[in-house]
Amino acid sequence: MKADAYGLGAARIGPVLAGLGCRDFFFAHLAEALALKQLLPLDCRLFVLNGLAPGYEAVCANEGIFPVLSTPEQALAWAALARQMGRILPAALQVDTGMSRLGLSEAELDDILTSPDYSGSVAHQLLMTHMACADDPQAPANASQIECFHRFASRLPEVPSSLANSAAVLSLPKAAGHVLRPGLALYGIAPGGYMGADLEPAISLEARVIQIRQIEAGTGVGYGLDYIAPGPRRIATISAGYADGWPRALSGRGAAVWFRDHRLPLVGRVSMDSCTVDITDIAESQIRPGDTVELIGQHQTVTSLAQILATTPHEVLTMLGNRFARTYIDQPPMGAKETPK
Repeated sequence: MKADAYGLGAARIGPVLAGLGCRDFFFAHLAEALALKQLLPLDCRLFVLNGLAPGYEAVCANEGIFPVLSTPEQALAWAALARQMGRILPAALQVDTGMSRLGLSEAELDDILTSPDYSGSVAHQLLMTHMACADDPQAPANASQIECFHRFASRLPEVPSSLANSAAVLSLPKAAGHVLRPGLALYGIAPGGYMGADLEPAISLEARVIQIRQIEAGTGVGYGLDYIAPGPRRIATISAGYADGWPRALSGRGAAVWFRDHRLPLVGRVSMDSCTVDITDIAESQIRPGDTVELIGQHQTVTSLAQILATTPHEVLTMLGNRFARTYIDQPPMGAKETPK
């Protein structure tokens, strides 16, 4: 659910997942968990992947949210609050198995587990790590990370494990653990390579044609007049620009939008609020101002757009701005807190 469910609307998506039986939800920040907590059933577990900033431990504990402890400082601060409150507090432990991003080292975990300032104060809900190369199932790092995690897990054999992101869920059965943490795959998006080819995308993105003009050979289009028409052209201006998350980096990359089954090449630079496409090959009677074109959908997936931009599908989704109106096929209930029957 982090980054507003990858930019797609956590307040709408979270209750749907809960209605389907999901009970573990993961966020990057405490504020994200607090915002969604009131919309989820009472028996859901909410985990904060980045842990807690100093001073926010009491807020987290009072709201019944579980921090993911990745540093000795976080672990000891959480344990100190537990002793102050006179009760055992739940949390997850994250360990570093080779990604060098977040997590306790083996020495740090041993120190924590044997520390009198920590021991007996925390109820471990999960032991977690994150796979760095799961989108390449043949990468040697995968086996190395799984082996390393097993060494960590031997210290806490009764604690459930969680290793697998979307790519690992689809390609690394040995990383399954007890709790899966899919992100992209929830929305029908393949995390990389050939994996997930049978997923059904759940996302489409459209923008409106706001003007159509005829230009002659030698006419420039857009900022810098980077595109010069090689001959007579019909140009449509589309109401999507980089302020909406339609990246400026698409300029000059051979990118396109789609109108029905027609590919419309982007011409000129993507600007803040609009972009321009060549519609010369479509009959004038077929496309008019007010019609919509496909930016993401049947013809152009999130993954294919990410390939044009040399980035990841995650970045494409999380860039999408609030000016795009989000419409949901099945409107989920809002505000329900009781466990669905």
